[in-house]
Amino acid sequence: MKNFDSIMKRVNSILLIFIIAIFSSQCFAQSSSESANEKSKKSRQYMEVMNFVFDFIQQNYVDEVEAQTLYEGALKGMMESLKDPYTVYLDKSSFRNIKDTTSGSFGGVGLQISKPVENSPDKPAYVEVASPVEDTPGFKAGIVAGDLIISINGTDTSTITMEQVLDMLRGKVGESVDLVIRRGRNIEFPVTLVRAVIEVPTVKYGMIEGTKIGYVRLIEFTPQTVERTQEAIDSFKKNNVSGMIIDLRNNPGGLITSAADIADKFIDNGPIVTTKSRLSFENSVFTATAKKTVVRNMPIVVLINKGSASASEIVSGALKDNHIAYLVGQRTYGKGSVQQVLPLSATDGIKVTMARYYTPSDVNIDKIGIPPDREILFPVLSEAGEKQYLELYKSTEIADFVDGRSNLSEKQIADFAKTLKKKYTEIDESSLRKLVRNEVNKTKGTMLYDLDYDIQLNEAISILQKENFTNLIKNTKTLKELQDQAVLEEKKEEKK
Repeated sequence: MKNFDSIMKRVNSILLIFIIAIFSSQCFAQSSSESANEKSKKSRQYMEVMNFVFDFIQQNYVDEVEAQTLYEGALKGMMESLKDPYTVYLDKSSFRNIKDTTSGSFGGVGLQISKPVENSPDKPAYVEVASPVEDTPGFKAGIVAGDLIISINGTDTSTITMEQVLDMLRGKVGESVDLVIRRGRNIEFPVTLVRAVIEVPTVKYGMIEGTKIGYVRLIEFTPQTVERTQEAIDSFKKNNVSGMIIDLRNNPGGLITSAADIADKFIDNGPIVTTKSRLSFENSVFTATAKKTVVRNMPIVVLINKGSASASEIVSGALKDNHIAYLVGQRTYGKGSVQQVLPLSATDGIKVTMARYYTPSDVNIDKIGIPPDREILFPVLSEAGEKQYLELYKSTEIADFVDGRSNLSEKQIADFAKTLKKKYTEIDESSLRKLVRNEVNKTKGTMLYDLDYDIQLNEAISILQKENFTNLIKNTKTLKELQDQAVLEEKKEEKK
């Protein structure tokens, strides 16, 4: 009798699946040119099938399954199917992290990161550092933009989700997190970071010593960034600056409204940034107004690199397209989309890309980035140099030298770098001095700028002091002009 009941249950189950399969195929075999009513009907039919599968698995799967497990799995799968790294399901942990970040402080290691959606043996989906947050454990450990985090506490990051990564990096202040970092082609080294209270930074500024050039570093775009930037501008006016450097390197972005308000301080009229979407209410134009412009006819250089993303690309793109600033450094990250967080409950939600943004010349830079007007790249280590760098990083030579000498002079730093150079012949002395200086600054705090090492900043200073800025700006191309030029060159290549 038991065998008969078991067989009948199996038959009923198979019959249900067969019926739903027929139902699904009939429901969804519709033409591609559907009306709004047809699309709505089709959506309801899909939901009915999903509800059936949800209930069927709960009642018939070999092991008992929590409804929450199926719910979270379905939402994650839905978000991942879009193949958009910025559209994600926010589980309890990641939703908490979002709230922590917007509240202004949280327990973490201070790294802005991204992670590819697709994982393959040829291209593992390791976590990439977009930028370290200044004066945080990650920053002080020397982690830089472009580094890959290949494992966290022994877990291969290519095999876990972004939510799991965030859950492992953030948490109780004072607890340690073990990372393995990959830099360049071959450099891999372990780093242990101790979680600290991470306060969302905004702006740092000051005068370049011995010049009339004002220097302002925008670290991230928060509600406070606009006010802090105005403080910097007011300070520069008191010092009668002859030029300004806006440093957007390693700025991962933030609020689009803050970016637009800051650009408005330099632009008299016209669009600053435009958002475009298939939803009319997401289409908007942030327009400059002469009333808000506080800086006019000032020679300005903007520093950018691959850690400059999102809102920092809005500012650099707007100033470039309006021929107001000259861009120096490296091509930016290329994040040209706008997201919104939608809470689903008190403990979870979704982050969804709602629109793409366009620069004043009507270019979307997503996955392309913004090229500098003058590319200045830091030296790349040779294979032998990478090996020596790894050897030095793993040793305690620098830490031992700095220990107990927090007030080392630049001459002492330079002399020790010369000593290191005798052993590490493939690493240039300025990089060695930088490594020693970084170790010293772990206890003193970050320097506003480093003229000894920073070749991009030095180039910016040289431009403002020695070159005809008006002619430079006149000869720059907008992003649209650069895009059109690239298309023409592509067509010429195809004809060859």
